[in-house]
Amino acid sequence: NKLMTEDPKAFKKQVRDSLQRHAAAINKHTAKGTYFFDYGNAFLLEASRAGAEIMAENGIDFRYPSYVQDILGPLCFDYGFGPFRWVCTSGNPEDLKNTDAIAKEVLEAIKKEAPPEIGQQLQDNITWIAEAEKNKLVVGSQARILYADAEGRQKIALPFNEAIKTGKIKSPIVLGRDHHDVSGTDSPYRETSNIYDGSRFTADMAIHNVIGDSFRGATWVSIHNGGGVGWGEVINGGFGMFLDGSKKVEGQIKNMLFFDVNNGIARRSWARNKEARFAIEREMRRTPNLKVTVPYLVDEAILNTMDQ
Repeated sequence: NKLMTEDPKAFKKQVRDSLQRHAAAINKHTAKGTYFFDYGNAFLLEASRAGAEIMAENGIDFRYPSYVQDILGPLCFDYGFGPFRWVCTSGNPEDLKNTDAIAKEVLEAIKKEAPPEIGQQLQDNITWIAEAEKNKLVVGSQARILYADAEGRQKIALPFNEAIKTGKIKSPIVLGRDHHDVSGTDSPYRETSNIYDGSRFTADMAIHNVIGDSFRGATWVSIHNGGGVGWGEVINGGFGMFLDGSKKVEGQIKNMLFFDVNNGIARRSWARNKEARFAIEREMRRTPNLKVTVPYLVDEAILNTMDQ
């Protein structure tokens, strides 16, 4: 801290030197078979700026993938799964226990009819929510998080609202989600790093989601910056939705939560991510009123003949 405040230039040089050492060590280990991916803290980006040997042969991409490119994008975000949150405003652990039971029952019912492509995602979250209370995860507010797609979020939120109406849950619930999600963020080095059509360097998705959520039923929306990878490298959009047990909120749940997720899946599908194409086509079958254009892939063999 002393060096950072008294000599910022020297501090930055030591940081850059450290990044170079880290990158050299990673390169040494991966050459021996170690598997490496960037965990979303802009390590690869900052290491490249520090002059570390971290670039791919084309001089544009990084030598290693981010964890979104490698794991979370194709397994979760492209299928519409992301961190869905809720807070029991009563502060009563019994209310949280009731929400856990509702969420578990909903996910188990969805899994019975779900395609195999998302079976494991559902099962992992059933296990998570079933064991959440036992593992004493609450550190402040009576709140929970689990990964769910649009169908799951809607079908969990609706019985939450009904339970508030009947008094089974004693006070309102606030819904939200992480910015680390399917749709809420434009972050070319993290959340949208697996969007390869060039649009990951735009802020379209975060802005579209915030504006779209604002008139589809969100209680509040927010635009912020810097999440996870540094100020200026990402635009984040968020929302809160207040469930009070009213009929009006039912419509807002169906409308806003549906849009909030599927807007991002559509973007990912347009980028030709096969998992997102699967998800948006499945959603259009589940919801006939939804009409989303889908990409038609070009035969590479034909395309390659056009410049001859």
